Amino acid sequence: MFSKKPEPTTPRVSQPSKSVANNSTFSVIGSDVTITGDISATTELHVDGKIAGDITCASIVQGETSMIEGAIEAESARMAGTVKGSISARELVILRSAKIHGDVHYDALTIEQGAEVEGRFAPKKASSAAPAKPNTGKNGEPALSVAS
Repeated sequence: MFSKKPEPTTPRVSQPSKSVANNSTFSVIGSDVTITGDISATTELHVDGKIAGDITCASIVQGETSMIEGAIEAESARMAGTVKGSISARELVILRSAKIHGDVHYDALTIEQGAEVEGRFAPKKASSAAPAKPNTGKNGEPALSVAS
């Protein structure tokens, strides 16, 4: 049982295939990395570094010390660092350490107490619709209407 020697194996070198590359679960941009330019990813993107450009991805997780200067578009986003640009996400979580300077469009939104957001919030459904005609009074000035 213990006297049997394992058969020698020869090392195999294989080229990465497209199917292997598409099976990765996430990509990481480390804290020592700065990227200037737009980023597009089909998987989850974890950002701890600095990005100056727009980001389009399936999911983004932003670290507390990271900085993103550009628009973000994702299915889900969990923001903890600084963002200078708009965010559009189906499911958005803004953590208490986040500082966002830009408009936020979402379907589902969670904000922790202490998060800083300087911009407008709008549900994605409302942001894609045509702007509503303002309610005006007799003189053409804006009027207030109260729902009962």
